[in-house]
Amino acid sequence: MMATTGKKTILAALIANVGIAIAKFVGFAITKSSTMLAEGIHSSADSANQLLLLLGTQRAKRTPNPKHPFGYGRERYFWSFVVALILFSLGSLFAIYEGIEKIRHPHALENASWAIGILIFGIFIESFSFRTAIVEAKTIKGETSWSKFVIRSKQPEIPVVLLEDAGALFGMVIALAAISLVKITGEPLWDGIGTLSIGVLLGLIATVLAREMHSLIIGEAASDDDYEKIEKLIQNSNEIVHVVEIRTQHLGPEEILIGARVAFDESLQAKEIADAINNLEATIRNEVKTAGPIFIEPEIFNES
Repeated sequence: MMATTGKKTILAALIANVGIAIAKFVGFAITKSSTMLAEGIHSSADSANQLLLLLGTQRAKRTPNPKHPFGYGRERYFWSFVVALILFSLGSLFAIYEGIEKIRHPHALENASWAIGILIFGIFIESFSFRTAIVEAKTIKGETSWSKFVIRSKQPEIPVVLLEDAGALFGMVIALAAISLVKITGEPLWDGIGTLSIGVLLGLIATVLAREMHSLIIGEAASDDDYEKIEKLIQNSNEIVHVVEIRTQHLGPEEILIGARVAFDESLQAKEIADAINNLEATIRNEVKTAGPIFIEPEIFNES
């Protein structure tokens, strides 16, 4: 769904990054600036990443089968993790290498004014993409802070694009500052410093993304709000006298696996327990829209 997969945000970022990448490579061809080359590679990597996010959303829609009985929801987490790897390898490492080389062997820039104009254009276009991501994120973020939203979100696409767009904007600001300093001072060393700084920035963003996607791939529990809602629904069941254990895990952004061990009233017959379990599952699904497979295990409870 558009609101949950962030498709609008991904497409906006893809269109912006393709256009900006072309402009940056033109700028590199004119100026021979390593900063412009690093930024061109950065935008190209971002464009490839958006395609991977779209691929992930499509593959996640496949129906469950005997080999994958819980479906393919985690495809979205996997491809978001691949995005982090590409951002680190293709973006960060290349920029760091290019920056070190330029610092060791600086050379004068040609037509720096072209690069400055292209970067200002890029910042303007990227701002629209970033704004689209922010607007869509607000529809699911609620009152959560932005940092907690990025860290705790179970929907990977919008946080990924948010971080990529923020990195792209900061990267272009760094590039603009570096090339402006080269033009003002005549010292080409600033070009290498700018390139190296962009590489470090991309490395930090990639590390944050990889860490969060790794956690989601392994399997994160339901959010605190969803867990508390599930726990309350189980505890409020008239037939249940004790909740032994509740476990949850996201099978995908919109599907939670729920397992619970509970003790029923000893006076209940087998059919009554089965009916109580069915009613409880129906109640949970009605109240928790992301509820997926639910397993309720009857347990013997002894207060002594």
